[in-house]
Amino acid sequence: MCKACDYTIHGAQHHFGWDNSIAPVERVAPGSTILFHCKDSSAGQLGPSSTVADVSALDFGKINPVSGPIFVEGAEPGDALKVTIESFAPRRENGKGWGWTANIPGFGLLADQFTDPALQVWTYDADTLAPALYWDEGAVPLKPFCGTIGNALAEPGLHSIVPPRRVGGNMDIRDLAAGTELYLPVEVAGALFSVGDTHAAQGDGEVCGTAIESPMDAVLTLDLVKGANLKMPRFTTPGPVTRHLDSKGYEVTTGIGPDLMSAAKDAVSGMIDLLCATRQMAAVDAYMLVSTCGDLRISEIVDMPNWVVSFYFPRCVFE
Repeated sequence: MCKACDYTIHGAQHHFGWDNSIAPVERVAPGSTILFHCKDSSAGQLGPSSTVADVSALDFGKINPVSGPIFVEGAEPGDALKVTIESFAPRRENGKGWGWTANIPGFGLLADQFTDPALQVWTYDADTLAPALYWDEGAVPLKPFCGTIGNALAEPGLHSIVPPRRVGGNMDIRDLAAGTELYLPVEVAGALFSVGDTHAAQGDGEVCGTAIESPMDAVLTLDLVKGANLKMPRFTTPGPVTRHLDSKGYEVTTGIGPDLMSAAKDAVSGMIDLLCATRQMAAVDAYMLVSTCGDLRISEIVDMPNWVVSFYFPRCVFE
């Protein structure tokens, strides 16, 4: 239990999709600190004892549960909800933190190349958050964050949780970690804030479609900025965001061409090829690994007609 928290939102208090008609599970004053028991992105369909067969059986109607919604008193359209991300604590199984990474057919940047399901189940030290072992191939540094975090949309009806939206949602920004302050546009009275899809680690791009999907207890403080009139979310980090993986440098592959999506695919495919050649990894294993710790970046977007996308893989994973 969080002693400094004003409220606790339990794991059962979750929903699927954004809908401003969903009744709030709690009404809070601005400045309240709330403990959320967030479920993993499969809503418990995958667990520490799951096998690859369970990936094929996933019910996509129960993907990305978010805890909430929370009605913030005084929040009105045109305001911004200020979310201070206080802390994350992994949910434990047999005393350990745990998570999963999967290749889900039809999902991910290279879905046309990787058509069969695959699964990696992770365990890690929930107290120290020491790098998590990827079979015997390497160890991935951990940085917990929430992948899905946002407010309800003004438009009525049920809206899919999968795509990110102007009020936040499934943004999968790995820097929404402890200490970050996130500002979200408010479009309905009370904001109707929800959060979930917690991750133990992810690379920029989440290229295979999943990270280290890990249930977490998230502590957040919700406040208001009146009349902010944000068009899109913005955030402030408390310090450097990449140095935790910089110690040994990077291997970098590129994609170059007139289409950013094609260039991104080429950059990731190049890294998979490199890891297969130098580490004797199976391609799908390399694909899932780079999704948890490699960074997809736009390196150049001005020298027409071709743009450059680079994929950075941290050497510290293997050293």
